[in-house]
Amino acid sequence: MRHAYDLFCRHGVHPIGIDRIIEAAQVAKMTLYRGFGSKDSLVLATLERRRELWTAWLEESALNRVDSPAGALLALFDVLGEWFGRDDYESCYFTSVLLESHDRTSRVGAAAAEELIAFRRFVSELAEQAGVGDPDSFARKWQM
Repeated sequence: MRHAYDLFCRHGVHPIGIDRIIEAAQVAKMTLYRGFGSKDSLVLATLERRRELWTAWLEESALNRVDSPAGALLALFDVLGEWFGRDDYESCYFTSVLLESHDRTSRVGAAAAEELIAFRRFVSELAEQAGVGDPDSFARKWQM
């Protein structure tokens, strides 16, 4: 899955076919399908991996830098700024997958949308704890 994750994050889901993943991972096609069943299942696994790697890192980094919800909201900008400046920066995988899927109701589109919603909830909860008047509206604007 590591190779699929890297390829999808760098190039998008649609341009990367199963054969390219198999070549990069040096596994048999049956091994890949036995483990994931379909490309959609593989994409879902990479979305989960992205949440584990990126979203958890972003949330923890912001929370660990300060001792208040308001400070954590500000720290998000610092953490994102560092991420944007990295040599290995890649855009928001959740947004990219959602845009490529063209269908929020598909398994892949729904999963990508849910990841974006979950992060927005995190920002909304921080905003509420910080005393922001309309935390949901704030989180939506912040996410834009």
